Amino acid sequence: MFSHLPDSFLQMNTIFISILIEALPFVLIGVFIAGFIQMFISEKFIARVIPKNKFLAVIVGSLIGVFFPSCECGIVPIVRNLLAKGVPLHAGIAFMLTAPIINPVVLFSTYVAFGSTWEVPLLRVAGSLVVALVVGNIIAYFYKGTGLKDRFLKYEAASEKVAVPAGNLAIASGPAESARTNFQVLRIEETPVRLEHNHAHQHDAEHTHTKMTFSQKVWHTVQHAVDEFFSVGKYLVFGALIAAAMQTYIKTSTLVSIGHGPILSILLMMVLAFVLSLCSEADAFIGASFRSVFSTQSIVAFLVFGPMLDIKNLMMMLGAFKAKFVLLIVTSVTIVVFLYALVI
Repeated sequence: MFSHLPDSFLQMNTIFISILIEALPFVLIGVFIAGFIQMFISEKFIARVIPKNKFLAVIVGSLIGVFFPSCECGIVPIVRNLLAKGVPLHAGIAFMLTAPIINPVVLFSTYVAFGSTWEVPLLRVAGSLVVALVVGNIIAYFYKGTGLKDRFLKYEAASEKVAVPAGNLAIASGPAESARTNFQVLRIEETPVRLEHNHAHQHDAEHTHTKMTFSQKVWHTVQHAVDEFFSVGKYLVFGALIAAAMQTYIKTSTLVSIGHGPILSILLMMVLAFVLSLCSEADAFIGASFRSVFSTQSIVAFLVFGPMLDIKNLMMMLGAFKAKFVLLIVTSVTIVVFLYALVI
């Protein structure tokens, strides 16, 4: 049936399916964690956990990934829900960058892949923390936007804005406006009276939310996870297809042949990490296979950069965050990973 198809196309199809099979379990874990956060983690709890100080918030965001055994395949929906719950953007991004690397599962797999030695695993963890701290603080002190796309924006950090459930706007705007999005952002100075009225409704809604039974919360968690899965799934499929095509038609041997010298070899391994789009639980074994060809610096760059930025992850980020903000993340992560690998 498929005998008339080119071998390269069949190879691409095999790689595409293997990427999906590898990524889907971790995406499912990610969307269920996102659903759990949505239904069981309150804004008040997050406000208590995350420090008000920006620098300390970035540190907490960088380290909390130890408790989340999640792959980069499923980290975007988790971060998106944390941000919607009120986690500061700089802390959320720091968490997104480190969580796929510093969790115990990835740390152990890296330790095993490199012959039960701690040099590379520790360099990998240190690199992820350095990148998260630098990028997180760049966002904290120099980025002045919300990051998330408007349709995901539930809460504004700016003091002159307040998030109001769209259902409360139906009185003034009609059902068509309320159906457009789950939340709208209003300026206090424009509608002071209406906001006061809506605040009472919002307080009642939150009170009702806390009165949900455990079984109701579990059911809504599952519903939310399904919605998240279909939301990020299309970006995963598209990213996996691009990664499969690049792996098929851009030969690794060609890239390796140009990777001479410390600078070129580091850049090459970063490109390979982006193109191969491996899950962080498995990439250490691929990285270890390059030990006879590339330096430790280059391999560490591969292991740090890949879980932070690969094709499928980039597609999912573009689905959740504004394009300019994603460009800031890509640029800053690339520069910091390169400099870190160069100096170790």
